[in-house]
Amino acid sequence: MASSPSSGGVTTIPTASTKKMRVRSKSTSAVEDAKEAPQNNGRRVVIDGVKAGLKNGFNGTQNGEESSLFVKAPKDKHHDRKSRSGRRGLPKKGGAGGKGTWGAIGEVLTDEDMKIRDQHDPNYESEEDEDEPFDIKECKPELTEEEFSKNITPIVQEYFEHGDTEDVLLSLEELNISSRKYKVPAFAVSLALEKKATQREMASVLISDLYGKHLSQDDIAQGFQQLLDDLDDLSLDTPDAPEMVGKFIARAIADDCLPPAFVSNLGDAPPNSNQAKALTEAGVLLKMKHGMVRLDSVWGVAGGRRPVKYLVKKMVLLLKEYLSSEDIEEASRCVQELEVPHFYHELVYEAIIMTLEDEHDRVMTLMKNLLQFFSNTNIVKPDQIKNGFQRVFDSFSDIQLDIPHAHTLLEKFTDMCARDGIIPISFTMKVPSRGRKRFVSEGDGGLVKS
Repeated sequence: MASSPSSGGVTTIPTASTKKMRVRSKSTSAVEDAKEAPQNNGRRVVIDGVKAGLKNGFNGTQNGEESSLFVKAPKDKHHDRKSRSGRRGLPKKGGAGGKGTWGAIGEVLTDEDMKIRDQHDPNYESEEDEDEPFDIKECKPELTEEEFSKNITPIVQEYFEHGDTEDVLLSLEELNISSRKYKVPAFAVSLALEKKATQREMASVLISDLYGKHLSQDDIAQGFQQLLDDLDDLSLDTPDAPEMVGKFIARAIADDCLPPAFVSNLGDAPPNSNQAKALTEAGVLLKMKHGMVRLDSVWGVAGGRRPVKYLVKKMVLLLKEYLSSEDIEEASRCVQELEVPHFYHELVYEAIIMTLEDEHDRVMTLMKNLLQFFSNTNIVKPDQIKNGFQRVFDSFSDIQLDIPHAHTLLEKFTDMCARDGIIPISFTMKVPSRGRKRFVSEGDGGLVKS
C-alpha cells in the first residue's frame, strides 16, 4: 500500500492487490449466498451482486456490463440423461437398419426373404410354407352320445370274449371320443356288473391297462363319479351294485388308477345312500390288513388259474350232489360258475366213470339226461363231449381192471347217448371190443401153458 501527501494529512491510495482482495471477498460471499439459496429442483440459480468493471475480476467483463453467477445443482438418476446401458449409440447395421431406414445401398430382398414365417403374425399365410414338409391327417367328427354308446358297447362285449386289452386300445384310437373318454371305464364297469366274477376281473384289468395310454387319472375319476351318480338306477337291475362298485373303486386305487383321496368323498354322499355304501365298502377293503395285496384277487381266482386237482374235486362233488338231488338247473349253475369251458371234457369223463362204477340204470339215465341238457343248452361244447368219451375209450384197459363189467356198461351208455344225439353214431364203433378169454391150452407158438 502507497501513501501520498495531502493538505490534510496522509492519503491512502488503493493498489491492485487491494482491489483483488475486495473482489475475492465479494465472490466468496456470493458463493456462500448461492449455497444458502434454494436449488429450485435442479435449475440454474442466478445470483446478482458481482459488478463488472474489473479488468481482472472474477467472472467479470471489460465493457462494464452486469454479470451473473450460475451454480449447477447435482442431479439424481431419474433426472440424469446420461446413458448407463453400455451402448455407444452408433447407428445399427452400419446405418442401414433401424426404424425408418431403407436398408443398405445395393441390398435386394428376394421373395424368400419376404415370406412371413411366424404363424402368430397377422400377415402370415400358410400357403407360403408349401415348401416345408407337412402331413395330412383325416379328422373324424366327435361321436355323439348315441354314437358313443353304439360303438363302445360291442368293443367291451368283444373284450369280455377275447380278453385282449391292446385290441380295445386300437379300437378306441380309431374313434374320436376326446370329450367322452371318461365314459369308457363307466361303460366297462356297468356292463361287468351284469356278468360274472371273471368279467369283473377283466374290467378291472382293462381300466388298469388303459390308464396312462388312453385314459388319465382325471378321466377314470370322472367315470367312477358318474357310476356313483347312476348307482340308484344300476341297483334296480343289480341289487348288490353298491358293493361291487365299491370293490371296483378299491381295486382301481390299488392299481394306482385312482387317488386314495377319492374315497374321502364319503362326506358329500347322503347318509344311507347307495353312494355312501359303495364308498364305505371301498374304504373297508383299503383299510384291511395287506389290503393292497389282497385287492389283486378281490374278484376271486379265475377258473383258468385254479389248480387242476381243485377243479376235478369240484366237478366230482357237483355230480354227486346232482345224483342226490336230481336238480339239473342247480348242476348247470355250478358248472357255469367253474368258468373253465376248455376243461369240461373232464366233467364228461367223470360222469361216465361214475356211471360205470355205480352199475345201476338210475344213475345211467340221470347222467345221460345231464349230458343231453348240457348239449342242448350248449353249456358244454360238442368237442368237449367227444373228448370226454374218447378219454374213456383210451384208458379203458385200466378202467376194466377196477370195473369187471365196464365193457357192457360202456357199450350200453354209449348207445343211449348216440340215440339221443349227444354224440355221433360213429362213436359207437369206437367202443373197445371185449377181449376173448384165452384157454390154458393156448399159448405163444402153440405151446401149452403149464
